[in-house]
Amino acid sequence: MKIFISGASGLVGGNCLKHFSSMGCNVVGSYFSFPTDNTVFFDTLNPINPLNFDIDAFRPDVIIHCGALTHVDYCEDHIEESYQKTVQSTLNLIEISKRFNAKLVYISTDYVFDGKNGPYHEDAPLNPLSVYARHKLEAEQAVLTEMGSACLVLRITNVYGHEVRNKNFVSRIIEQCLNNQQLSLKLPSDQYATPVNAMDIAKAMYLLLNDQHNGIFHIASTDWMNRVELALTVLKYFPEAVYELTPILTLDLKQPAARPLNGGLLKSKFSTLYPTFLFSNVDDFVKQHLK
Repeated sequence: MKIFISGASGLVGGNCLKHFSSMGCNVVGSYFSFPTDNTVFFDTLNPINPLNFDIDAFRPDVIIHCGALTHVDYCEDHIEESYQKTVQSTLNLIEISKRFNAKLVYISTDYVFDGKNGPYHEDAPLNPLSVYARHKLEAEQAVLTEMGSACLVLRITNVYGHEVRNKNFVSRIIEQCLNNQQLSLKLPSDQYATPVNAMDIAKAMYLLLNDQHNGIFHIASTDWMNRVELALTVLKYFPEAVYELTPILTLDLKQPAARPLNGGLLKSKFSTLYPTFLFSNVDDFVKQHLK
């Protein structure tokens, strides 16, 4: 496979770049605002930018779209920017995919649901609660409508794993503990999700692409926990860590964007296809990190 990854300097894209390269694929990963090793510049909002990687010469078989504006509260007050970076970037990659007859992989989220009855199967009723969520769903539906069978939509949530910037919640706690920093955490005890390792997402994606599957798949691990439990799962490996953890209800956080509370995803569709695929969990990741 010849694969182009947009947003390869981020958590999911970076792990995809690493795994697909290790599997012998011809992979090019791109960045927009944050360059990393082995990534090239590509502006998905301006596909004809003369500084862009020459995707026409590369002619990928698969395009993986990992880029989006993921700051949920910021999106609430910056609607046009959210639309451009999440929806318009996807529309542009749809056109590029069609040009090369390439398969398009779109990374979506459990935020397309309202969090009343999670964790969710793929066919559960959709009801996004925020600007970010509505734009993710709009982009997802555009991919499914425009690409037909030539697409994969992978819904994920609470992603953690190895990344250059250590932006994800789990990695930040590990890093702060290793640096003997005191932590002050005010976390919602009523927001539930299914944390998943970005490398597991990459491995699952590779299997689905290699076996030519299409449509929507939920990718999740075995954990279903709230943010307090997630933090404590990490902190238990650092008995000498100094921290203050205050559980709080989402309503009391007064966040601009509404969150799905009983969120998360059920992976049974994927696991039926790949019953021997063993997802890792948060405990596994921390133990690996400490080695």
